[in-house]
Amino acid sequence: MVTLDVRPQLLDALSALRDRVAAARFPLPLAGAPRARANRDELLAQLDDYLVPRLREPEAPLLAVVGGSTGAGKSTLVNSLVGRRVSEAGVLRPTTRTPVLVCHPEDHHWFSGMRVLPDLTRVWVPHQESDDDLLLPGDNPARVLRIESAETLPRGLALLDAPDIDSLVADNRTLAAELICAADIWIMVTTAARYADAVPWHLLRTAKEYDASLITVLDRVPHQVVSEVSRQYAALLTKAGLGEVPRFTVPELPESAWGGGLLPATAVAPLRTWLVQQTQDPAARQQAMARTAYGVLNSLKSRMPELASAAAAQYAAALRLTSAVDLAYDSEHARVRGRLQSGAVLAGAALKRWRAFPLDCTAGELLDALVESLGALLLCAVTAADERVDDAWRREPAARAPGLADRDVSLENAEHRIGMAVRRWRREVEEYAEDEVRDLDRNVAQDPEVIAALVATALLGGRRARSAGEGLAERIGAHGALRLRDRGGRLLAECVDRVMHNGRERRLEPLDALEVHPEPQAALIAALSVLQKER
Repeated sequence: MVTLDVRPQLLDALSALRDRVAAARFPLPLAGAPRARANRDELLAQLDDYLVPRLREPEAPLLAVVGGSTGAGKSTLVNSLVGRRVSEAGVLRPTTRTPVLVCHPEDHHWFSGMRVLPDLTRVWVPHQESDDDLLLPGDNPARVLRIESAETLPRGLALLDAPDIDSLVADNRTLAAELICAADIWIMVTTAARYADAVPWHLLRTAKEYDASLITVLDRVPHQVVSEVSRQYAALLTKAGLGEVPRFTVPELPESAWGGGLLPATAVAPLRTWLVQQTQDPAARQQAMARTAYGVLNSLKSRMPELASAAAAQYAAALRLTSAVDLAYDSEHARVRGRLQSGAVLAGAALKRWRAFPLDCTAGELLDALVESLGALLLCAVTAADERVDDAWRREPAARAPGLADRDVSLENAEHRIGMAVRRWRREVEEYAEDEVRDLDRNVAQDPEVIAALVATALLGGRRARSAGEGLAERIGAHGALRLRDRGGRLLAECVDRVMHNGRERRLEPLDALEVHPEPQAALIAALSVLQKER
């Protein structure tokens, strides 16, 4: 007899693996990202709603989840197994909105708490009340679990009527898949008219992939075609590698119409007998639990590397996006330094002001023109870098992430930020000029603004501003001029670095906010390795 391994070390390793899975993010719109997100959510549901609680409390009742497509008769089947109406069935689809869990009164405590399905709000209301009546204000019908108790069910068995797996309501489909992940036993219900549909077969293949404890119910089979339909369905199961799966047939009866009544006990007796045997036979119970639990554990060998691969793809894409930004800004940064060395700032209005200085242009006007020209050079560089980034990102699917595609492209904002930076540089140069003039031991006082204008011109004008350096040396001496130019040059380099760095960071900020890091790939593989060693 197979028994569950519930050693604390295994549970600790499984909990650590669960945390690594929960931390994995796939925000970039790569080809495999939707599948990775769905796989992560499904795995989390299986870990949180089934595997971890089952290993921690193996003595808890078996949970059999009844799932299937719209109109398969799931609610009628559950009601008939219980012997009274506990789940609402009817002609309107989708009928089952709020999932219903039924258990023996003495097993109620196992499900009233958050042991399984911790994300669902529990409600306990007489079954005659409608789903709408039992909801509290603000409750989402898709996130509520109604708990019923019935003495007609044996202790140790709970039935859960899940929403339609093909419901037109997306929340119902999501919840149905989540509930199935919480099952010890999957009961897949289909009908004689729809047994070849894609939806039930997707569920059957998933159950086979996870090696879950599975049974199928072929419901509403007309008595005239029972033999033929059963034979064809069995052949399909065998072809899919599911020939050994227990299979039950429920005939079409007047009570089946519109889900309006309970089926006779004889119609569901074989299924009920099988479920009771799983509950009361210790070997069968252990087999059912162990098969599903170990099926999930064994599936981690392929699912975790798949998640790790998707995380690696996310990080590789983020690196490509980051590299495009770095390359564009590094190139423009180098171009700005070259333009400064060649004196490109001293052009246009700034050059005109310099030629008119000091007779027809004040020092303040010259500084204004130089600062404006410097700001224009830096704005041009940042704009050019952003255009290069845009061009590179257009070729990257990952750049279509909402936070990246909706970046701030306002030229006015960039101009404002750069304007503040260059005006700050001007103020710092003026402050250094004031300090230098204050320390002069001369009878003729120098105007600090003139000294600042000469320093700025010498730093920004290249060869054509050689006379600015000479004039500065005449006014404050060679040592003072050299000292002031060194200080101003360092401030200028810091200003340029700051502007380009801020532009780069502004462009990378939405990408950084997505928190795509290299650690998840290694963490997922390491967590799997630790779990495998404990097993």
